Amino acid sequence: MLINFILIVIVLLGAGMLIMRSITKKKEQKVEQEVEQDDKTYTLEKMTEFVKRRLDEITKINLYDIGLSEEELKRRKKKKYELKKALKGCTYGDVNDKKYVKELIYDLLLKEYGVDETNISKAIPFDIPSLLTDQDKFDILIYMYKKEFGYEALTQMIKKYNLATLKYISGETKPSYVITGEEISDIFEKEQLVLSFADKLNVVVQRIYQHYKGYSSIDEVRDMNIDGVSGGVSGLPESFLSQVAQTDGDYLDQVLENKVPRACDSIWIFFQGKSIRLAFLSFGTESELKRVCQNIYKYNNPGQLSDTNGYKINEMKDGSRVVVVRPSFSETWAFFVRKFDVKRATLEQLILFPGKEKAIDLLKFLVKGARIISLTGEQGCGKTTMLMGMIENIYETMNIRVQETAFELHLRKIYPTRNILTFRETETISGQEGLDVQKKTDGSVNIIGEVATDPVASWMIQAAQVASKFTLFTHHAKTFPNLVTALRNSMLRTGVFTDERTAEEQVVQVLNFDIHLVKDFRGRRYIERVTECIPLEDKNEYNFDHRKEKTLEGKMDKFFDNATHYFTKVTDRQLYTYVNIMEYIDGEYVLTNKISDQNIKEMRSNMDETDMEAFDRFVEENWGTKASASKENTVTKRGRKPKQALQN
Repeated sequence: MLINFILIVIVLLGAGMLIMRSITKKKEQKVEQEVEQDDKTYTLEKMTEFVKRRLDEITKINLYDIGLSEEELKRRKKKKYELKKALKGCTYGDVNDKKYVKELIYDLLLKEYGVDETNISKAIPFDIPSLLTDQDKFDILIYMYKKEFGYEALTQMIKKYNLATLKYISGETKPSYVITGEEISDIFEKEQLVLSFADKLNVVVQRIYQHYKGYSSIDEVRDMNIDGVSGGVSGLPESFLSQVAQTDGDYLDQVLENKVPRACDSIWIFFQGKSIRLAFLSFGTESELKRVCQNIYKYNNPGQLSDTNGYKINEMKDGSRVVVVRPSFSETWAFFVRKFDVKRATLEQLILFPGKEKAIDLLKFLVKGARIISLTGEQGCGKTTMLMGMIENIYETMNIRVQETAFELHLRKIYPTRNILTFRETETISGQEGLDVQKKTDGSVNIIGEVATDPVASWMIQAAQVASKFTLFTHHAKTFPNLVTALRNSMLRTGVFTDERTAEEQVVQVLNFDIHLVKDFRGRRYIERVTECIPLEDKNEYNFDHRKEKTLEGKMDKFFDNATHYFTKVTDRQLYTYVNIMEYIDGEYVLTNKISDQNIKEMRSNMDETDMEAFDRFVEENWGTKASASKENTVTKRGRKPKQALQN
């Protein structure tokens, strides 16, 4: 009996232990599930889903079904309208609408979703720096810098840590402009930032916003005061992966492990003349790059970007120019945003090197003297910005008419009280038609943002002759003869002229000065030269000396003299010469050859008395002759002969 009792007790104790263990295990599993669920609840993905759902509910709710008072109904309708407007406007680059939407997301997360000091680190591990990604660190840095410097945040960071320098990175044999993840990590460590809960939540809100309504990883970068930003312009396109898989499996593994950049990893900024790759940022996927490309150009409904219409040129709400391309027109989705800082577009801020005072005065006098001026140079050398700076010196009494491919100059933002109207090309209105309309709008000055097509070049020459007082335009020519040749060929191709010499003669009679800008490999931008075009007069060199000759042999000699003059004129007569008025020599702007008497005379006639006196002093100080009484075209202060323009 005793043995049986002991066995029963042992069995009961064992069963009890098993039951207790089972209960404990279930409790532990339940706690783990709750913890796991809690972790998932406060991830960026879950919070983004919540924000999308709530904003969708707010904008689509029927206010008439919830029994509101008349006053409350009006208030709620107004807020609903403001939110719908902001949700639409923030995708166009409107920073005010973006701020409104972000404030609403902040309130939703704080008041409805229950984000607090404890669970916010489940979205971004603020308290464990070793777990932060390069993008997390950059987002925190740019937020904290923005609190102090506003939209100069990125510029201040780059300058403080000297990031815009040529450097070697692993795997590359040549230096390049790049900002790496290691540099961002070093900066983050050096800054020793202390974030409040509000700071952390604002960083989370920005991350949610940029993947919901913003431009992904470039959202904050695009708002900064830099020259531009682009994406999809480097790395391996998705379409190449299948080709790589068939030929090189090892290379494909490297791509999948993110050792080889893909097109969606391509983010570049244009900063003070330098194209800098942000190696630490990425769109993550091809679909995210595609989403950004499909949204970034939509301001003012420019039309659909499609396979048949594979590019769009437009502006954003803040005045930035945006160009978007897509397959099959390009090998991958890509975009280019160029920003023009109208506050800095003055000659004093653009011309920086020694001798700048004389260079600035020269450009001012050329504009005040109503000269027809071309600004030439490669892309990104600062032609448009320099043009904006020169326009400041056009007399207030002159009406300005502008023709552009996309709105870039935005002159009315700088000069709201002046008579200025800008036209641009559309799908149905060509640049030629736009220029034709300008003839009938009482304009004194024609400004052409870019002479990029033959019809526009042809019309520009014609308009400069008869339709306006003077013209300013930009062109991509490398040398002055190239500029003349390009304009001449445009006249021929449009059928305005059929003879090369006649067309060239029209060009050189119109064109007064060329300002050639350069961007060197260090990213420095400066004026390489200011060149004057001097048309050569067609003098009548024939003579009648054969009448004085008594012999047939003598008469034939005089006849052949005239014949020689004739064939010289027909075959190889030089129509113009050109000299450099100013050059950039050894890091300094130097005035060289004197402006021709003809141009000095015409410039003086277009100036008011004050500017005329200042111009006379300028000519006398720099070339040693009085502007009103100059006799020689070739005299210089140093006694040098005219130098022909640089043949780049």
